[in-house]
Amino acid sequence: MRVAMPPPDTDAETIALQALAHIAGDADLGPRFLDLTGLDVATLRARAGERDVLAAALAFLAGHEPSLVAAAHALGVRPEVLARAQATLA
Repeated sequence: MRVAMPPPDTDAETIALQALAHIAGDADLGPRFLDLTGLDVATLRARAGERDVLAAALAFLAGHEPSLVAAAHALGVRPEVLARAQATLA
């Protein structure tokens, strides 16, 4: 399967928000992300668009390569796209 790069106008925050949605929707990743960040579900919903939360989501994925690769696959991008978005938001 060939994975495409996102369109050039897709910014780091959009990619990160998609990654955060992937994390939140995953039965294993979601609770682990909440545990590691100390956020609860209500706070995550309220702060989902904030740059620091988005950066934390990408850092969370980057900290476990299989999760990063799985998220990239689910989003239809290469893992490098998530890594670049993380670098932009950091």
